[in-house]
Amino acid sequence: MNNSKHAARMERMQDIMQQKREAGSVATHFPEVANIVMNMTYTQKGARSILRTFNFTPSSYAFFIVNCLRKDCVDGGFDLTQVITTMIKNRRVEVKGALSCTGTDSSTDHSDIVYEVAVQYI
Repeated sequence: MNNSKHAARMERMQDIMQQKREAGSVATHFPEVANIVMNMTYTQKGARSILRTFNFTPSSYAFFIVNCLRKDCVDGGFDLTQVITTMIKNRRVEVKGALSCTGTDSSTDHSDIVYEVAVQYI
């Protein structure tokens, strides 16, 4: 990775950490939620599928954006904020769906995900 891409990636990581801090906790935004579990299967052309699980407790950041698998993807990722907030607003316990990376660069090799989100209420 060249220096400009590395610098951009580092800046993006710092931005994400700041956004997480500003997002506040799950308990602050969703006091009725005991736990949120996101299961994601990433797929990318030329790579094996990868399963990842994210667990959010009341003390976790209420930040539901996950990075693209492509190492040099700077502006991409998967934003599940609307999915989760809509679930909680409607007191849904499970939702399944799929998303494509939101990256704006010209590469066609961004990753896609199939997700399952489960919410446990207090």
